[in-house]
Amino acid sequence: MLCPPEELLQKNQAVSNSWHRYRAEPSFESFVELAVSINSFTEFLIDKGIVALHHASHQLEQVTLALFNREVVHPLPQTALDDLSERVDALARMTHAHAMATAGLIEHCQDTHHPSPASVRVGQTWLIAQDRADWAGLEAQLGYFGMTAGFITWDQDLPDSAGVAPLLLLDMGSLPETEWRARIQSLRQRFGMGQLICLGVRSDFEQLQQALSGGCDSCLLEGTPPHAIIEHIMELNERHEQEAYRVLIVEDSKTASHLIRRTLQENQIVSEIVNDPRQTLNALKQFNPDLILMDMYMPNCTGVEVARIIRQHNEFLSMPIVYLSGETNVALQVDAMRLGGDHFLTKPFNPVFLNTIVMSKIERYRALRRSMYHDSLTGLLNHSSGKNTLDMLLSGVTHEGGFLSVVMMDIDHFKLVNDTYGHPVGDQVIRSLSWLLKQRLRKHDILCRYGGEEFLIGLPHTDAEEAYAIVDRIRRDFAQIKHPYRDTHFLATASGGIATYPLHQTGDALIKAADEALYQAKRGGRNRIHSCDD
Repeated sequence: MLCPPEELLQKNQAVSNSWHRYRAEPSFESFVELAVSINSFTEFLIDKGIVALHHASHQLEQVTLALFNREVVHPLPQTALDDLSERVDALARMTHAHAMATAGLIEHCQDTHHPSPASVRVGQTWLIAQDRADWAGLEAQLGYFGMTAGFITWDQDLPDSAGVAPLLLLDMGSLPETEWRARIQSLRQRFGMGQLICLGVRSDFEQLQQALSGGCDSCLLEGTPPHAIIEHIMELNERHEQEAYRVLIVEDSKTASHLIRRTLQENQIVSEIVNDPRQTLNALKQFNPDLILMDMYMPNCTGVEVARIIRQHNEFLSMPIVYLSGETNVALQVDAMRLGGDHFLTKPFNPVFLNTIVMSKIERYRALRRSMYHDSLTGLLNHSSGKNTLDMLLSGVTHEGGFLSVVMMDIDHFKLVNDTYGHPVGDQVIRSLSWLLKQRLRKHDILCRYGGEEFLIGLPHTDAEEAYAIVDRIRRDFAQIKHPYRDTHFLATASGGIATYPLHQTGDALIKAADEALYQAKRGGRNRIHSCDD
């Protein structure tokens, strides 16, 4: 992923600043600040997928954490200071070199009218294999979605035109296993900003270890069908701008709660503080956190009592609760977790460990929510979450004024596709339309698999005429996609119906009107878009 050079340099500067503060005032407290800033930079690099810098930052983090102990005397011994200084300086040099390369690539994107730099995640795609014919199906499917892949064999070098951040698809099955590590390491060294995906790897511990430890980003196992490879590439191309992690701090001590907040801020985690545990439910509903950090012993009630009260509400049943307490009795800790908690951290807490626990718990919680609210086949919103999101969007548009267009779209003669080619092929046709919609629609548009082969689309600040232009282009492009079946292919088409607010005032009314317009498009011969405003 290409992140703005200024942001990368700013993050690294925070590490350098904390190191200089420690050198000026070598205390345990300033060393804690250094450890947290290095941890924050490492997490940032992982999130941005900057592999070349992540390894160096991770090694610096490991060295720092090995010295993270109150028994260690400060200032550190001279040998340790020299080692840390050398690592901090080396990381800064690598970061500046990486930022300059990124700035050059962004300038190239602007000069050649590529998408905006903020949205560039994967560069030019190259397939490295021995026999191109083995991958003809993959190359064809890439072309259907507007992507092309250059091809070279293992005994050729990638040209300079590959750029600095290519997406490399490596056919490992066509390369002797003894050469894997050296070849991957060589490509990783040359393309530190690129994405390396190994194809055709067996589900074998040694093979996977060789590929991953050599420096590839991910492995797709032997037998992975072309559509699954395409889906993986599409996910890399999508920009997932996650909302900041949100933590509710329930702690009666104002000093302790602000120390926790400052620790979380190092990793850009947003927090809200509740000093009176009796206000926890109100704060949960207003702040909508991803996780609760809670003291065990507070006036009026204990953390366990608060957790049990929280768990009486269905909407908070799966929300992680992490206790922070000076309690060291293991039996009491076990009881606390049995009665509603998920983890127990003793005070004084290690700030790096606290951030790591919080972030890993939130990642799993969000993954669980995604599985609840998204369709498993396409990754789009499911029926109920799509309708709920439409209602919320409509509420905002009603308040602000303007238009909101709703489109119901489905695949023509889909039962015939299933009957003729089989349900797995039918599923792939559904995925193809969902990928095309994700490519063409905006981040703030609603995209939902409404049921079967039918999709619900919400286009805020878009009138019927604009909606028609957007959806009709998607319809035309979908009709050109060649869906592979055995040694041949077939085509499929889609139809759509449009309804627009304020002509229709509620979410249900918009969906009903769009559905009726879709029916009119079907009656009119299919493979067309009809607007109920016509």
